[in-house]
Amino acid sequence: MKLMNDELKKDIQDDLETEETVQDTQEFSEQPKEAQDTAEPIAGEEPEAVETKADKKAAKKKFKADKKQDALKERIEELEDRVKRQMAEFDNFRKRTDKEKTAMFETGAKSVIEKILPVVDNFERGLAAIPEGEKGSPFAEGMEMIYKQLMTELEKMEVKPIPAIGEEFNPDFHNAVMQVESEEYDTGVIAQELQKGYTYRDSVVRHSMVAVVS
Repeated sequence: MKLMNDELKKDIQDDLETEETVQDTQEFSEQPKEAQDTAEPIAGEEPEAVETKADKKAAKKKFKADKKQDALKERIEELEDRVKRQMAEFDNFRKRTDKEKTAMFETGAKSVIEKILPVVDNFERGLAAIPEGEKGSPFAEGMEMIYKQLMTELEKMEVKPIPAIGEEFNPDFHNAVMQVESEEYDTGVIAQELQKGYTYRDSVVRHSMVAVVS
């Protein structure tokens, strides 16, 4: 009888332990994922091993993010360099275009001035040919006024006559067509101007035709 009681007690105790185990399992499964993650490590797996895997995963994720960031930074630098090159090319194009426009304007202006200079020469010859007794006449005064107006406009355009008589001969501005003897000037000095020369903005439009003392 005693033996039967002991066996019955043992069976009841086993049933209670089994029921507690099932209940613990259910409670664990009902816990949130975060709580399960903080549960005890799986049997046979050290806590350090779990932390190492998490660190490796975080490091791998950080490596990918850094690599993506570096690629974006490199792309941005490439685009900035391309923009800078295009801006430099455009600036060079603008400067070159401005220079070409200026050169074209200078060439056109010189061409017009060269055609006007013979008119100036004829005015000067006409004024020089007026007889002394007619220099005060309305005709002579009219010619003088037109000549002065023409020279004033040329001066505004930066057209200036080249100094000649009494100046030392300079092949950059003068064209020697003859040699003369002179007691007034030294050798190499211009004694006579045969045709007046002009400059436009410090550039020679027409050289002076001169006679130089030998």
